[in-house]
Formats: sequence, C-alpha cells, structure tokens
Amino acid sequence: MNAHNIELFFQTLKEANPLPTTELAYTNVFELLAAVLLSAQATDVGVNKATRKLFPVANTPAAILALGQDGLESYIKTIGLYRNKASNLLKTCQILIEQHGGQVPRSREALEALPGVGRKTANVILNVAYGEPTMAVDTHIFRLGNRTGLAPGKNPLQVELKLLKRIPEKYLVDAHHWLILHGRYVCQARKPMCWQCGVSDFCSFKSKTPHP
Repeated sequence: MNAHNIELFFQTLKEANPLPTTELAYTNVFELLAAVLLSAQATDVGVNKATRKLFPVANTPAAILALGQDGLESYIKTIGLYRNKASNLLKTCQILIEQHGGQVPRSREALEALPGVGRKTANVILNVAYGEPTMAVDTHIFRLGNRTGLAPGKNPLQVELKLLKRIPEKYLVDAHHWLILHGRYVCQARKPMCWQCGVSDFCSFKSKTPHP
C-alpha cells in the first residue's frame, strides 16, 4: 500500500467513525488495566459480562486484593484462563500499591513489569488511558497489516513498528481502534467482507471476496 492510499485508507475510516474507542467497559484507568489483562484470548463481550459484576464491588487495587484468589475467581470464572488471570491481577494489584501508590504507571517499562502485562497490553493502556500514539497489535491488526499491505511483518513487533512508521501522525492516536474494529467486523479472518468494505479500493489484498 503506497502513501497516497494509506492517507485515503485512514481518512475514510475517520470519516466513518470520528471518535473510535475500545469496546471494553471501564470508568477509570485501573478498570481498563484489569479489563485488558483479563481479555487475553477472550472476547471483549465476555470480559464486559464479568467486569459488569466485578467492578461495582471492587475497582481499585486494594479492593481486588481484599477479594483474594477465590473471591476474584468467583467473578471472572466465565473468562478463559481465569485462574491464571486472577493470580496475575492480584500480583499486579500488590505491585501497584507497593510501588506506584495504587496508581497505574504511565511508562512502558513499569507497565510491562506487571504480571500478565506484555507489550500489547502496555500499548493499550498508553494509548487508551494516556492518549499516546502507540499500536497494540492483536490478531486483527496483525492480519490487517499483512492482508492489506499496510504493514507486512512476520511477527506483531514488526507489524507494530511498520504501522508507527507508515501511518500519518494525525491518525496515529486513533489508528489502533480503527484497525481493530475493521478487523473485527469487516476484514474478518475467514471471509473478509470486501463487498461492503469502505476502504477496499485502497487495499492491496488481491483476492477480494465477492458478494455472496
């Protein structure tokens, strides 16, 4: 995908959705961190269903710790890998209290030092909570980067770095959301819906899917 088409690609996505946001439900930065940590290999819908009951009861590091392992598990047991995620979230809460005054840190290094928080999760927090132009490459964005020709790469880091380099700066803060939503609802893995894609004219995917 050349620079001209990249501009048109994101201009079109912006016109269709000027203020994109995450589909995870949260009301503060800690809730966002907890939700993203719980969302690994799970759907946003499934995470929201669990946190809708959890957050009214416990939405701070201290309150989560007070639940303990069994108590926390009882709220999130519908989410895949819930035992491991509960353990990581409790350890994260302990570190937040002991090292960060109960607040979610703003540095990548501090975020990635939290149990269960990798580069992708750190990028989500930096972007969604703190407005930084980061790119959290999940399966949707990895697929789009390669399929569209926007940022081909063999692994998520390669795709991330290419996206940061190729996407015009004015679109970077919101690009993460546009790409995830486009991958989730239009440019799907098994059968991309090219016939109703607003940016198909700018995409380098040669095997366009015809209208069924």
